[in-house]
Amino acid sequence: MSPEPFTYDYSRSPVYGRNGMAASSQPLATAAGLEILRRGGTAADAAVAVAAALNVTEPTSTGLGGDAFALFYDAKTQKVTALNGSGRCPSGLTIERIRAEGMGDGLPALHPYTITVPGACAAWCDMVERHGRLSMAEVLQPAIRLAEHGFPVAPVTSWFWRNSAGRLLSKTPNGSEMLIDGHGPAAGEIFCNPGLARAMRVIAAAGKEAFYQGDIALAIADVIKQTGGCMEPGDLAAHTSTWVDPISVDYRGVTIWECPPNGQGLAALLALNILEGYKLSSLTPLSAERLHLQIEAMRLAFADTRYYAADPAFAPAPLAGLLSKEYACLRREAIFPQKANPAIRHGAPQTNSGTVYFCVVDGEGNACSFINSNYMGFGTGIVPKGWGFTLQNRGHNFSLDPQHPNRLEPGKRPYHTIIPAMATRADGSLYAPFGVMGGFMQPQGHMQVACSLLDDGLNPQAALNQPRFCIEPDESGSVVSLEEGIDPGTAAALEKWGHKVRLVKGVERALFGRGQIIRRNPLSGVLEGGSDPRADGCAMPLE
Repeated sequence: MSPEPFTYDYSRSPVYGRNGMAASSQPLATAAGLEILRRGGTAADAAVAVAAALNVTEPTSTGLGGDAFALFYDAKTQKVTALNGSGRCPSGLTIERIRAEGMGDGLPALHPYTITVPGACAAWCDMVERHGRLSMAEVLQPAIRLAEHGFPVAPVTSWFWRNSAGRLLSKTPNGSEMLIDGHGPAAGEIFCNPGLARAMRVIAAAGKEAFYQGDIALAIADVIKQTGGCMEPGDLAAHTSTWVDPISVDYRGVTIWECPPNGQGLAALLALNILEGYKLSSLTPLSAERLHLQIEAMRLAFADTRYYAADPAFAPAPLAGLLSKEYACLRREAIFPQKANPAIRHGAPQTNSGTVYFCVVDGEGNACSFINSNYMGFGTGIVPKGWGFTLQNRGHNFSLDPQHPNRLEPGKRPYHTIIPAMATRADGSLYAPFGVMGGFMQPQGHMQVACSLLDDGLNPQAALNQPRFCIEPDESGSVVSLEEGIDPGTAAALEKWGHKVRLVKGVERALFGRGQIIRRNPLSGVLEGGSDPRADGCAMPLE
């Protein structure tokens, strides 16, 4: 397989519309969202239709075996609600059990112990129930049609699918259900998934209970037991989504909303809070001076997030203190001009007590920012026999340090990388749903896109076209990857200031994530959409 099967096209322009818009990483999934809007569905209905269609067309990133988070903006009330659709650790899994089996230093990334209860199905159903207008049968119909009749696989997706075929899917139980005669589909090749179509038909007819308490749940538990895991049918039957209050900060007159921990949206907000103290608009975009401030702010944000973000039912984070402007001022003191700080650690605020990303705005001005993921591509690559989806490996993000807030515990949600974002104006009107998928790149992408939109005044597509940086999500921040398109002189200056820089080009640019943005003009209601050139997708308006 060629290492360079495609090139990224950065010549896109923004897309405009008035009656609704969807943006995702797959054109057929975007079309599914528009179909549901056309039938009278809300942004929530259309978002779930996109999620389901992406399970069919991009299983390399997402599916029923994974988790989901979402933010919904209600145009009538101007309120943002947050849905945590992440699953929990099996009741029989403990740190002691893992250590007794000789894995005390860390779980292997693809071990069945990393499989947490899949939360996506419940999240889909709960989103439609609260904010939708159509039935699940109507919402899932476009995805069922794609799975039953097949679809031509897109080129970027094909590359990752074929790369996973020999490395993973050919070696995992029932992984052949995701292949064609043992190989991943080529670009333009038709792929049918009858097992997934059957699963969605079951959910359409009987709701989430059919997934968590019926034959699908039994198949999930059986294949996990077969591979040496310990999830039981009772773990699946006990699963629930959680509606939570979103967290936010104000940045340049716009409120940026994220889901609270156990997700890492906190990192994006912490970084923006720190950067608000600098006049970034006076610094050239992608210059060494600007990137240095953004990198150091992000390192500080990750140090706090990696320490404090955990399941709030077990270890609530001091969010009020972390997100205060006073704490941002304190953390800003750790940023040195033209010098990387080698000693960045998490702070101690004062207290008052991946993946696919997509978004939809409907004609009424409601918006849904939604993210759904298996983690690490196909996750574990393990398929419940006959159901056409792989199981995630989110438990790999648990800490095995018994003293850490994010330590592995039965019934606990792990630190989660997938994060949707929403932005509203000072008057409460919708600014934009937005997001950038891609593991630990996600809060970095959120911060960089927000700066492009609000500091530089770029349109959504131009903001997504901008080259990006990606730092390692640990306290040392030892490597800063710079995307092709950033001036070599900038890289040299950052190296001189103490940053270890790596230049990235070609297909490896997938490291920098893939985003979607739909911005709404508050006066005309015109929607302006952008879709990341690093993926196969598009933003499309409803005619």
